[in-house]
Parts: sequence; C-alpha cells; structure tokens
Amino acid sequence: MRANQWRQGLWIGLLLLIMGWLVYLIWGLSGKVSIALRQEREVKDQYDALEARRVVLEADLKELSTPRGQEAAIRESFGVAKPGEEVIVLVPQVEATTTPPLSWWQTVLNWF
Repeated sequence: MRANQWRQGLWIGLLLLIMGWLVYLIWGLSGKVSIALRQEREVKDQYDALEARRVVLEADLKELSTPRGQEAAIRESFGVAKPGEEVIVLVPQVEATTTPPLSWWQTVLNWF
C-alpha cells in the first residue's frame, strides 16, 4: 500500500514538472508572438511609407516624361529663363497706417 502511494506521488510530481515545463514553453512562445506582431506592424508601416513614396516618384517620372515637365524642373532647379523673359517681383501693397489719437493722459505723460 505504501509503495503504491509512493508511485502515485512520483507520477504526480513528474506530471507537475512536465506541466511546469509546458507552461514555461508557452510563456516563451507568447513573448515571441508579441515581438513578431510588433515587428509586423513596423514592417507594414515601412511598406506603407515606401508605397506612398513610390506613388509620388511615379507621378514625378510621369511629369518629367513630358517636355513641359522637363522645362519646369530645369527652371526650378537652376533658376534659368528663356531669352527675352524678365523677372517680375510682386511686392505687397503697404497699407497706410494711421496712429490713433492719444488720450489726454498719454499726452500729459509724453511731456515728462
């Protein structure tokens, strides 16, 4: 009878050890899953940014494939003009500012 209890105790101990080992493995896997999910989000964000950049670059290439687009790029990059063109500088009109009349006490303080 005593030997039978001993065996049951050993089996229970062995099963508890196996269960602890499995919990440890599952805990490690859950950490790896969270790391993988975070990296997946980062890669997706990078992919979205690269995809947006690709769209912009394709639009630029499409624009540069026309003579008008090439001329605009050269003008913007190097600041060149065609013969006979002149530079026009637009200056905003300055509005006349009037100073409000001074109150009687400001006039008195200005005397001092």
